[in-house]
Amino acid sequence: MDYLFSTILLVHILSAIGVIGLVLVQHGKGADMGAAFGSGASGSLFGATGSANFLSRTTAVLAAVFFITSLTLAYIASNKPRTTGSVMQDAVKSQPLSLPADTSADKAGSPVDSGSKTKDIPK
Repeated sequence: MDYLFSTILLVHILSAIGVIGLVLVQHGKGADMGAAFGSGASGSLFGATGSANFLSRTTAVLAAVFFITSLTLAYIASNKPRTTGSVMQDAVKSQPLSLPADTSADKAGSPVDSGSKTKDIPK
């Protein structure tokens, strides 16, 4: 399945680059008026109007390929198998920290109230 996804993605990227290149190469509507008055377009490879038809048809085909690959990639991405369970299921469980047995307050010689559990609060 990964090979299919990679292949479709490659075709998608190449068709996008092709559409961008062909759109930049094409003439605008106003450029055809200059060709009618002898600007040299009649001696081109495809003739006076042949290049416009060829480029526009090629652009349309590449745009259709781009559209189809976009839909196919969206379909493949939405139909990936979903895992069951919790997000926290695979979380790393850490061990609780243990406190040292001797505290620094007992070693310093501070008074410890061993008889009563409540302390006297001054009023």
